[in-house]
Amino acid sequence: MDAQEEDRVLIDDDADEPFVSNTLGYPVTVADDALPLVQHFLRARGQAFVVLADEHRALAPIAARLSSDPLCMGVRAFKLGEARKRLATVERVHEAMLGLGAGRDTLVLGIGGGVASDLFGFAAATYMRGVPYAHVATSLVAMVDAAVGGKTGVDLRAGKNLVGTFSDPVAVFAHVDALQTLPFRHIREGLAEVVKTAVIEGGDFFEALETLAPHPFWRWPWSSIVTESVRVKMMVVADDREERGMRELLNLGHTFGHALETASGYRITHGVGVALGLRAASMLALRTRRFSQREYLRLLGTIALLGMPLQTSVDPDATFAAMRSDKKRRAGTLRFVLPRAIGDVEYGVQVPDRLVKAVLAQLQRSPDSVG
Repeated sequence: MDAQEEDRVLIDDDADEPFVSNTLGYPVTVADDALPLVQHFLRARGQAFVVLADEHRALAPIAARLSSDPLCMGVRAFKLGEARKRLATVERVHEAMLGLGAGRDTLVLGIGGGVASDLFGFAAATYMRGVPYAHVATSLVAMVDAAVGGKTGVDLRAGKNLVGTFSDPVAVFAHVDALQTLPFRHIREGLAEVVKTAVIEGGDFFEALETLAPHPFWRWPWSSIVTESVRVKMMVVADDREERGMRELLNLGHTFGHALETASGYRITHGVGVALGLRAASMLALRTRRFSQREYLRLLGTIALLGMPLQTSVDPDATFAAMRSDKKRRAGTLRFVLPRAIGDVEYGVQVPDRLVKAVLAQLQRSPDSVG
């Protein structure tokens, strides 16, 4: 492919038609401008609803546009972020819903990113023993991961997502145009989840990321990237709705990543944690002779080109202590998701603690020395 043809492919316009799938039993829609589709959904449902939104100024016009429907009972915005993803915030959401007059026949429409999806979904699942919930995803993390699959929950001091429930939404809409309002650092946050999904899928998806990685984000075909990520996640979730088996694949990089977030007091964001977790999981796979050096360097090269960090100063002992609270433990033993190759990932792996601690120590250093 010559340079001119490559440039054309990289900046090719996304398809005009939205992606819509009912693989999980509810519609998941990806569209550049998803808001008309959300409005059509609300009209067709004909149900009174309340709007819950992240208190981010870029989301105010979206909330206002969707709240213009005569069936809207009101809008409430909340200051979110990982530090506020707690039960105290859920209580404030419940009180706000009650103040708006929401009953068991009220739909909750959430707007925002990954924290909003997890927290508003949990609030809806527990309000009056459960009311229907739909989400308009406005961050890359929410579009490709948090909003799809029915996981809801909040954090405890000991770790992430330790309180929650599986509760499917009635609909999910990825409003891809919202990515234009995000700073590049937030795009990179979501890209860690995209890379994770591409490692699971392998093939053309990972190769596309390798091709796109050196190019500025404004040239990326975002609807296509989100759609492919969603396809992979739905395929995995459809076979294991409550994470009793292969859905654990989607935790690649997360056992390390969540622990790093917790141990840092959430100074490390989720996307950074996952990026570091991908390197850590790959190093652990190297040490257990699952992963080749070539594949390891291929993955690290992609992460580096995307501008994500590969080393951390978070104390290894504190990180290991946080891992002991990970909800994926079985009989007190940590289980890891490790790559055998790009496109071939194994879950439920148990390894000696000494190898985990060695990887955490190595994560303090740059990846110049491998293995």
